[in-house]
Amino acid sequence: QVQLVESGGGSVQAGGSLRLSCAASGWTYNTVCMAWYRQSPGKEREGVARIGDYGIPTYADSVKGRFTLSKDTAKNTVTLQMNSLKPEDTAVYYCAADFTCWVFASGSRYKYWGQGTQVTVSS
Repeated sequence: QVQLVESGGGSVQAGGSLRLSCAASGWTYNTVCMAWYRQSPGKEREGVARIGDYGIPTYADSVKGRFTLSKDTAKNTVTLQMNSLKPEDTAVYYCAADFTCWVFASGSRYKYWGQGTQVTVSS
């Protein structure tokens, strides 16, 4: 069983930066793909970024150029660097993992999920 633990959420003013981390433990041989999703009240869960075993990240259009996802395979950790944050980035951010990467719209197919970490961006 894989456990995912997110850290790094918090509050920041618009234009600021935050860094989220997700550490995977357990049967990590099957955590080839790790992804970040977010959900704000009244909105559907939205894919933010994902990274597979080749280490090439994919981003949602809404965060391209502002967010950077990196993976430390040795530590089974992914880090989401979020710059130029906007109030619309406010959400609970969740880390997800699975043996394969799923397109953002198929987020429910990820087998493992973290508990989430709150990100609040004020204007």
